[in-house]
Amino acid sequence: MPGTVGRVPAPPSTVAGALPTARPTVAPPAGLRWLDTPLGPPEHWDPAVRAVVELVLSAPVAMALAYGDELALIYNDGFAELITAKHPGAFGRPAAEVFHEVWHVPGVGDVLERVYRTGEAFLEKEAPLPVVREESRTAEQSVFTRGYSAVRDTVGQIIGVLTVTAETTQVTQRLQSLSELASALSGTLTLDDVARVALRSAVSTFGADQAEFGVDDGPGWRVVRRIRGEVLDEADERLPPLWRRHDAGSTAPLVLTADSGTPMFATDGQPLLNNAVDRHDEKVRALAALPLRTPSLRGGLAVAYRQPHLWPPPERALLTASAELVAQAAERARRFETQHGTAQLLQRSMLPEHLPDLPLLRIAARYDAGVDGNAAGGDFYDAFALPDGQLAVVLGDVAGHDVQAAALMGQVRAALRALALSDADPTPVLAGLDRLVTSLSAEAHSDELFVTVVYGVIRPESHRLTIASAGHPPPLIRRGSPGQPSTVRYVDVPPGVPLGLDGPRTTVTVDFPPGDTLLLFSDGVVERRRRSLTEGLEILAAGLAGAATGDPRTLCALATGAVPGSTEDDVAVLAVEHATTPSRSASMEVPAEPTAPGRVRHWLNAQLTLWAVPDQVISGAVLCASELTTNALLHAGTAARVEIDLSPERLLVSVADSGTRGTVTRTRTEKLSSRGRGLGLIEQLSDAWGTDPTVRGSTVWFEMLIPPGTTAPD
Repeated sequence: MPGTVGRVPAPPSTVAGALPTARPTVAPPAGLRWLDTPLGPPEHWDPAVRAVVELVLSAPVAMALAYGDELALIYNDGFAELITAKHPGAFGRPAAEVFHEVWHVPGVGDVLERVYRTGEAFLEKEAPLPVVREESRTAEQSVFTRGYSAVRDTVGQIIGVLTVTAETTQVTQRLQSLSELASALSGTLTLDDVARVALRSAVSTFGADQAEFGVDDGPGWRVVRRIRGEVLDEADERLPPLWRRHDAGSTAPLVLTADSGTPMFATDGQPLLNNAVDRHDEKVRALAALPLRTPSLRGGLAVAYRQPHLWPPPERALLTASAELVAQAAERARRFETQHGTAQLLQRSMLPEHLPDLPLLRIAARYDAGVDGNAAGGDFYDAFALPDGQLAVVLGDVAGHDVQAAALMGQVRAALRALALSDADPTPVLAGLDRLVTSLSAEAHSDELFVTVVYGVIRPESHRLTIASAGHPPPLIRRGSPGQPSTVRYVDVPPGVPLGLDGPRTTVTVDFPPGDTLLLFSDGVVERRRRSLTEGLEILAAGLAGAATGDPRTLCALATGAVPGSTEDDVAVLAVEHATTPSRSASMEVPAEPTAPGRVRHWLNAQLTLWAVPDQVISGAVLCASELTTNALLHAGTAARVEIDLSPERLLVSVADSGTRGTVTRTRTEKLSSRGRGLGLIEQLSDAWGTDPTVRGSTVWFEMLIPPGTTAPD
């Protein structure tokens, strides 16, 4: 049978020199008898065998004696816990039978037999072995440290193998979790990202009931918490976490640790009672708080349990290592956010604060930086009213993503507005810009200043558009007639040469009647790797032709996502709709307080009822606006502005915040947010919706079509 090596030791009672002993009887585990094992009655055991058995049964760690040629197992309670369902039937049985599922796995049976045969000790650290668990009855990979040594009787003959086993699966898993934490933190950019990763890891790795992450914030602190078992859907994971503030004099354990730099471990009590914000804090019994210290950041990471916890040294070491990784990531995130904020302020100064509000011209724009947000982009747009009631529109692209590119962009935009207010015709405006760029290139002793621009003038009374291009992609016009499919065509304007090259540029004039929408865009909208520019332009046109309306905000959102694939270039779009009739508009400032969504519902319902909007549109719009207001207040943490715009064809509602904590992201329609019903509701109830990230915060909007034949605004 397995385990037999060709010799049979003498029974313990007949070993030469063995004498009966009067020592107390060694008791086997409860319910078992020595007579049912190869050892037989204890009073006849060899003294060496007795000593080993006593050692095994009294040891505080898992130990077993594999006795005789059959390697019959004599083990203690610690070993019984490792083999779970096999106990007590395994006691006294051959090891090959007990572990028949894995006996032939290299490093299992062969090792035990080799030690018994040769007497050479064996030690193996952190070895994975399949173990059959009682719950699943299937083999699972566990990690063990095992030591084997031969056992000899009083005459020196090997009569068994002593096994000392320690399952280190949990330790190995925690070390693997540490590696996974480092990997996850390497992809974080902001402190919001670091908080999400650190809290998720702390709860899962240590099995904690809750975890906290906090950093210094001016004179005080800001802290975010996660509770084990709280329901978070995909949208919540992507949305910014909800921070709360602590004053500088707070006695919260996390703040005290962060301020002093000294770890704190509480094994039992109510460590959060004096600073509890809810019942979760009140139930905490044990807590560990680790400081996060870097040259530019102070903070803390805490894990807590609702039961007493001893915090053994290996766990403290793992917590300390985790805190070190989190501190390094938080340091990187703070540097990024500082640079990012500077870039956003620079970008903000280069783009128009507000777009014109004209009776028959609806205007919208969107800008997405193609870089990581750590530098200002080079694309720009502008729209401004001219003294004679005309509208000037421009979109340009300055090569580069650095301060020099942003500065040049600002100079070109300011110069264009000054030139247009003097003489709005595209020909002199582009000629003046060309001289400016040429002069700046000469001053910089550089021929790398590269600027493209498309500039036009809309004359709503005459239904005409005059436009010219300096090396820029041609704009397109979407034409929509009531009851007819929309059409899209590119304006046939020669591209000309970029500014600073002193080449010919041609101005063209085309019809722009009510119902048309003009779209200016940068090359980042249509250029993709492994895709020709012509193909990108065709995809963009097809995407806009399928739009339900010519609303400029809808077309901007469609344009930025029309061409598949990612781009590292900036994306800028500007759309102007020549409306058939003036729209009605209204707005409301929403304070950052719990009653705000209710106030928005009441105001919007009253306003839309006054405008005779159909009831089915009102009910959907009120519900969606309430959800967007809730999202803005929760996830941006600032006051919001709700705007409505009603035309005969559609109702447009937008909610804008002024926060910089992140943008609201789409969620699947079947998912409902644990902090509301989620943005899936907006997708179900509206005809179009989207998000407009800006340097001032973000705007979420939705559009609902007005059913034909219903009352329209005057």
